[in-house]
Amino acid sequence: MSRAQNVTLPEDIRQHNLLNNTNSSLLNPANSLLTKNAQSIGVWVRWQWQIVDADPTSLFLNYNRKLTDASSVGLGFLQNNTGVYINTGGVINYGHSINLAPHINLNLGLNVLGYQQKLTNTSFQNNQQIQFPQFANNSSAFILQFAPGFNLQIERFNFGFVAENIFDYNFSTKERSTFPSERVYYGSAAYNFPLSVMGNDASLQPNLYYRRVPYQDSQYGLTTVFNTSKFWGQVGYNNFYGISVGIGGHFFKQLSVGGLVEFGTNNDLNGLDPSFELVTTYNFGKEIKKKVPQEKEFKRQENELIAEEKLKEGLSKSEALALKEETKKKEKEAKALAKIKKDSLDSLNDNKLATITAKEIRKLKKDSIKNHKRKLKLEKQAKIEEARLAEIKIKEKKTADSLENIRLEEALAYSRKLREERLKDSLNTVKLQLEKEERIKNITKTEVVTVQSGEKYEEVIKEGNLAPGYYLIANVFGTKRYYEAFMNDMKKKGFNVGSFYRSKNKYNYVFLDRFNTIKEARQARDTKMDGRYTSKLWIFRVKGE
Repeated sequence: MSRAQNVTLPEDIRQHNLLNNTNSSLLNPANSLLTKNAQSIGVWVRWQWQIVDADPTSLFLNYNRKLTDASSVGLGFLQNNTGVYINTGGVINYGHSINLAPHINLNLGLNVLGYQQKLTNTSFQNNQQIQFPQFANNSSAFILQFAPGFNLQIERFNFGFVAENIFDYNFSTKERSTFPSERVYYGSAAYNFPLSVMGNDASLQPNLYYRRVPYQDSQYGLTTVFNTSKFWGQVGYNNFYGISVGIGGHFFKQLSVGGLVEFGTNNDLNGLDPSFELVTTYNFGKEIKKKVPQEKEFKRQENELIAEEKLKEGLSKSEALALKEETKKKEKEAKALAKIKKDSLDSLNDNKLATITAKEIRKLKKDSIKNHKRKLKLEKQAKIEEARLAEIKIKEKKTADSLENIRLEEALAYSRKLREERLKDSLNTVKLQLEKEERIKNITKTEVVTVQSGEKYEEVIKEGNLAPGYYLIANVFGTKRYYEAFMNDMKKKGFNVGSFYRSKNKYNYVFLDRFNTIKEARQARDTKMDGRYTSKLWIFRVKGE
């Protein structure tokens, strides 16, 4: 995508600070399972590098409902301004939790996003005389996008991963909306430290994350959330967006309201206003608690029954449990003793070999000597057979070599004759090719082009060391960074692209191919290079002196 000299927003939703409310399902779809209440409504608003009373660049209104203690659904409205496009639509969320083992849960989630995409403006385009192909069509497009993710909980550790646009489809163009190289991936790792603050249960959770963004440097950062039953605080750092500080409160056990401000520390962001975020969550409905796994429940019931029986005998509950542990210890000792006995019996069975009689030993030795003699005889016969076969092969090889020499001489004579004929044909072909190229150069220089209606076409007499011809232009860049990114992306897609620099306007032009006639160039442009390149193309001609 063409870029201007000023800083542009990465093509993601910028939800990296969402860790402490219902709206965090936008960051990772599996986070919708973290809420304990049956139902909740959340609002998240972000003003990127601008004052609060301006139009927000991101808005997310979300409703989440727990179906069971292991599944949830959600429905939301999303608006996101990337600086180039404004995306407006909805989000459907589903989450399901799988208990793998005690204290180990795998939370799976999926966000399905459907939104209308419109071009915001082209104010960043420096030279209005050069119309970039991707902005020629300002009509809106409807895009469907799938974002699966998971969160693995092991004790107090959390590991998350999200593929934010693993699949997308543009219903207007009837094709994928992005290339495979434009996928956005997010990975995170966190640990929850339990704390006790002023008699209240609290927690401190640092979260380390990494996000891959196309055509931009990868993002990484650390966000730490301090949460109590009364209030929460948050600090974070993102290598692109900068340092963030947030605070909020919990009211009436149902309402949570907070705000966050983010200051750019990147040199490219000097002079830009801070970013602001507002987060609100309202929880309602009964709290849904996770069921105790059956294994733990049975163990708890067993302990209670033992305690009850021993209480009847005059023992306390702690004494009853201690007695049970002592019983388990004795059972382990009994199993260990049984194993020792079994090993001893196995050892006695091995000692039975010592009871073999002397007569049986002499018989075994006699059989062994007989078998050894038979083996030596067979080996001798095998060596004699190998020597006979080797002699036959030597005779056959001598006969074959004689025939081969005769065939080789005939083949060499024929090969010399064939090379002479081919050399003669090659010289004639080169001569004809040179004559053809000379005729084509004259046609390229003298051909008169009539510009068609609506056709973008530019013609110069000479441009650097470029050979005369018609160049099919794919993109034009004024920034080296985005020019190099585009060239690398096109080469990965299999295009043998070329480029040239015009000192007249200081732009790099990227072309897909060069043609000798306007007919060939128009055919390649109209067929989109046989369907391989879907964006707009235009023709730049070097006429030649």
